[in-house]
Formats: sequence, C-alpha cells, structure tokens
Amino acid sequence: MSTTAAKIVFAGTPEFARESLRQMLAAGYSPLLVMSQPDRPAGRGRRLRASPVKEFAEQHDIPVWQPESLREPGVLERLRELQPDLMVVAAYGLILPQAVLDIPKHGCINVHASLLPRWRGAGPVQAAILAGDKETGVSLMRMTAGMDQGPVFMTAATPIDDKETAGELQQRLAVLGGELLLRGLPEILQGSRAALPQDEKQVTYAGKIHSDDAALDWKLPALELARQVRAFNPVPGASFVFNDERIKCWRSLPIAIGALPEPPGTVIAASKTGVDVVCGNNALRLLEVQRPGRKRITAAEFAGQAPLPGRRFE
Repeated sequence: MSTTAAKIVFAGTPEFARESLRQMLAAGYSPLLVMSQPDRPAGRGRRLRASPVKEFAEQHDIPVWQPESLREPGVLERLRELQPDLMVVAAYGLILPQAVLDIPKHGCINVHASLLPRWRGAGPVQAAILAGDKETGVSLMRMTAGMDQGPVFMTAATPIDDKETAGELQQRLAVLGGELLLRGLPEILQGSRAALPQDEKQVTYAGKIHSDDAALDWKLPALELARQVRAFNPVPGASFVFNDERIKCWRSLPIAIGALPEPPGTVIAASKTGVDVVCGNNALRLLEVQRPGRKRITAAEFAGQAPLPGRRFE
C-alpha cells in the first residue's frame, strides 16, 4: 500500500497546524478525519469563530469533528471504527489520553515548535525569544502520555533573528514543521524510522502565555523588555500604563545610554526616531504603539499626542 493511501487522522487548531495539514494535502495525504477544538468566541462581537484548521478542512471537503474533550463518551468508539494507521497532531490543544494514543496502528505523532527537549509545553516560540535563544526549530515526535516527553524522530533547526516577532517566527516554523512532517511520514508509516529518547537533563518548559506576563516592568534591562515586546507580538501584546490607559507596544529597540539619568519608566526623549524610556539597564526605544480602541501608530505619532519627556510610564 502506498504511504499516501494510509488512513490518517489529523488533529490541530491554529494557523501553525493548518500549514502541516495544507502540506499533507498537497503531497497526496488526505486525512479521513480532521479533529479541531470547538468554535470559540472571537473579536469585538464575541461571535463564534471556527479554527483555521477547521476552515481549511471544510474548504477541502474533509470531515471535521470537534469534541470538547477526548474523554467524552463515544470518542474512543468513533476513532476505533476508523481504524487509523496514524494520528498526526499539531498544536491541537487537547490532551490525548493513553486509550486514544493506543488506537492508531503506528501511534500518534506530534509536530512541535521547538528543538526538544528544550521548551516542552504550550508556548515554545515565545519562550525561545524571551530566553534570547539564537536558534530554535521543530521536532517530530512520537506522543506519549507525558506532555512532549515522547521520543523524537527528527528535528529541523533555524536561527532566530534578533528583530523577529513570535508571529513571524511561528509562521516560519509552521512551514518548516510541515516540511519535516512530509520527510518523516513515509518511514513512520512503513515502521522503518526509529525515534530516540529525549535527554531529560536538557529539559526546559514553556508554560501557557497569560496577559499579565506581557506587562512591561521598566526595572528590567532594556534587552529583556525588547525580547518581551517581540515574544508577545501578536498575542497578547506587551503593554504599559500611561494616563490610566493600558497601551500596547508592538515594536521596540534597546539602546545604550550609560548611567541612568532618571528612574526606570521615565521618558527621556521623544522624536521622529521613537520614544526612549529608561529601564533598569539602558533604555527601550518604543517604535510602534497602540492605545485602547485605536489603530497602531508610530511612536513618533504617539509623542505628538501628548508631551512625553519627563513623564513616567507605569
């Protein structure tokens, strides 16, 4: 049997997963079922919105299933009826119980956005930027009951540009992940590709991202804050408070200023080049910001809306 004729179930939710599904379909692997998280409220109107994976699957007439949990009654029965050869998972967002992992003939494999064992968990892209990693990548692993603990089939590395945002990096990793998946699928389906255990001594964890994580603490060094701005672009957006408004910063640049002239959070310059804010070490130059309910603007435009030098950001 051709590997492209294998019976595959695909499980994924966001744009990152959509790219793996797109590349599978383009290469002739047509899943017999796509699983994605249930539609969630989104936007100002809080209307239910389908996930990118669901939208793509429906556009290509692939059946979609959206259980709230894989422990729901009937989940195991439906998956067993399909008798899948393999389950491909990419940023699905739901935990796969051992009973589900045991169903496919060749098990369940996961496309993960880091070079395992570094950055297991939900936010590996953001974690890599926050830590100042020079490179990251994608891993193709066999899934086990533990989070991202399974043996790894293959990896692909890529450098991280020092101006790259999490959104930009994730787009690149999505493409790289799809390519890695296609490289590994034939041998995994044939049972000829070995997976190597992860080195537990090298494990680091990347937790879920919360909005509170994105608040800029001006007492930190400018370099760390610049990484924070990049890591939380586009979600949830790094922010600070000024005039009782929570303002988001989308682009910034750390600059050297020598001895600190003012307390952290103080604006020391505002011009067409940006708004410079004193940090615990050096200064952060704000380049693009957004006030609540407004569009994104350059920091120079922001400086024109209020006198800033000498003022302090919370």
